[in-house]
Formats: sequence, structure tokens, C-alpha cells
Amino acid sequence: MSQIKEIHFQLGIRQDYGRNPHIPAQPEAEQLVPVDGDILGRPQSLEPDTARQWVKMRDAAMTEGIQLLVVSAFRSFGYQASLLEAKLAKGQSIEEILLTNAAPGFSQHHTGKAIDIAVTGCPPLVEQFETTEAFRWLVENAADFQFAMPYGKNNAYGFIYEPWHWYMSG
Repeated sequence: MSQIKEIHFQLGIRQDYGRNPHIPAQPEAEQLVPVDGDILGRPQSLEPDTARQWVKMRDAAMTEGIQLLVVSAFRSFGYQASLLEAKLAKGQSIEEILLTNAAPGFSQHHTGKAIDIAVTGCPPLVEQFETTEAFRWLVENAADFQFAMPYGKNNAYGFIYEPWHWYMSG
């Protein structure tokens, strides 16, 4: 049994996860570089091209008075599993968890190309982020830096709407 299948078995994730709806498997990044610490001061990393584009985008936003903050960047398979384990320990069902967190092996964060973004004055990882100036700026400008928001409303992956989650598609 592969590492991912074993993790899924231990977490109670069904064997056909990722098939319907189709959620592509995501490899772990082979090379990472440090970027800004997250909102709690913990170190964060992205793959090199994404890190360069993130810094350009963050700096461009700052020139317009918008401070983009990192909530989460690269996550290993093991770290993703620990996030799910913590939610299971709090009594959430695996089905409920998988609406907001991809199963290990399927998170865009594994690639080092995804970043969850926050701003001061808005709680992190909430739909309310879409009401911020930062979100409006991202919608208008993120594509210039090769970033897109993959988990829009009613997305094909079956995840909840995540206006804070941006992925470098280039």
C-alpha cells in the first residue's frame, strides 16, 4: 500500500477519493524557498517560481496600501494528515472535513504553488475575505502574477468557496 493509501486508510478516507468529483493528485514540491512567516510567525515556504511571483504580487499590493498576509503555504503530506487528524479529534466527520481540506496527496499546498491569504481586520480562512479590499485587488490583479482562485463558488472539485486560496497556475 502506498504512503498516501495508508494515510487515507488511517484517516477513514474512502478508497475512491478524488474520482467523483475529480480532484487531481498533487505531488510534493521538490524544491522550496522560505517566504514571509505566516500570521502566527511560523516559517512558510513556496516553490521558487511561486515564491518570486508571490513577492512581486505582495509588493505590488503594498504600493496600493494593501498588505497581503500568509496564512498557509507549502504543506507536506504528513502535515496535511495532521490537520485532518486534529479536526477528527474535535469530533468532525471525515466527510465534513473533506469539504474544506483536501485529503493528503490531493492538496494544492503540496505543490508549493498554493497560498492562503489574509488581511488585518478580517479573520483568516473565512468567506468574509471576499468583502475586503485585498480580495478585490486580487481579483483584478492576481492573474498578472499567474495566480488564480481555483475554489470559487460551486467549483468542480466539491470544495467550499475559498476566496482566500490562490494558486500559481503558470
